[in-house]
Amino acid sequence: MNLKELEAELGTLTVFGGVNADEVFSEFRFMLFMLERKQASRFAWQLYRHMTDDWTAYLRDLIFTMETPCTYFASVGKPIPVCIEQAARHDLNVLSVAAGVTTELVSFCMNAAEGEYIPSWKAEPIDLESLYFERLAEIGRHGFGVFAKYRMFHMELSEKQENGYILEPALYPDKTVLHDLIGYELQRSQIIENTKALLAGKKAANILLYGDAGTGKSATVKAVANEFADEGLRLIELSKDELHLMPKLLDKLGANPLKFILFIDDLSFQENDDNFSALKAVLEGSISARTQNTVIYATSNRRHIVRETFSQRAGDEIHRNDTMQETISLSERFGIKVYFEKPNKALYLEIVSALAVQYGLEMDAEALALEAERFAMRKSGRSARAARQLIEQMIAKQALNCSQNCDNEE
Repeated sequence: MNLKELEAELGTLTVFGGVNADEVFSEFRFMLFMLERKQASRFAWQLYRHMTDDWTAYLRDLIFTMETPCTYFASVGKPIPVCIEQAARHDLNVLSVAAGVTTELVSFCMNAAEGEYIPSWKAEPIDLESLYFERLAEIGRHGFGVFAKYRMFHMELSEKQENGYILEPALYPDKTVLHDLIGYELQRSQIIENTKALLAGKKAANILLYGDAGTGKSATVKAVANEFADEGLRLIELSKDELHLMPKLLDKLGANPLKFILFIDDLSFQENDDNFSALKAVLEGSISARTQNTVIYATSNRRHIVRETFSQRAGDEIHRNDTMQETISLSERFGIKVYFEKPNKALYLEIVSALAVQYGLEMDAEALALEAERFAMRKSGRSARAARQLIEQMIAKQALNCSQNCDNEE
């Protein structure tokens, strides 16, 4: 078909009609309709704005991340109705042709004069029909919609939502991987094994990671999420003040084929904190029971999560004892509790040495160990965080000295 016919066919899309809402695709269609240099430039401009010149890859990714009737039926394990599947295959065949439209073809069809400049883009033949249905068969690994494009999320205030919040992707997520972490192998192994059980569809436990500050509790959770992202794992971070959103969030995620870590960082409660009851209800099972595809991973500097003053309220001894049992019961509702203690001298220096290698810091081992101990004293103790801060500061100082030396030589 020629480009005018292709534009007309793109107007008949049904299952994938949502692509018309995309600004790059809209400019592509208008370019086919007008066949003018100005519109070719506008299309290229929109494509470039998305930090790519690969039109085929852009359209493929747009289709792969769309929510369609096909993704719905695949996610709940039901066969796609015949009429919907036929419509989807028709759409994908048309979109395959569109994805392969090259600059040269557009230039030829608009009868551009020799030497007349038209911005170029990459395009190549692609079979979107086969690729899409292959991906659909593994929807538990790839997901759909925004979950197919991003791996970490957080809640943001939104006036458009009834509950005042909306799930937003982390555009620049933490890229920590397990290979970056040194020490605490036993602690990490418990979290990794539990996460593997979740991914395998088995009953996985909620985990409380507690212990001294700066020991890598949060980094461990994020590294695990990154490690298994390609196997269908996603992370959603919630603050303490957002715990009341958990029941609705669980309802939303329940039918999703992916697996989710609900991550609560630096968790602690004070006296008369309503969020205490919200988390307790989810952990012990409320009307919105935790589904098989979610776990809660929380970090805290306190084993029992609640600040000491929470158990010291006025009242008779029986009342205080009841209150104490209430606070302890929250941490006990986590199936697994993993303790991260401050590293001893040997582990601390091992972390410092390994980080120095990772960052490319060249320094005598004894001098580095001496500087690490001095730094730990200034930071009120040894920790993995202190080790990383030390190495980062030394790298920055080394770079500054190098820059100043270069300037002096000039």
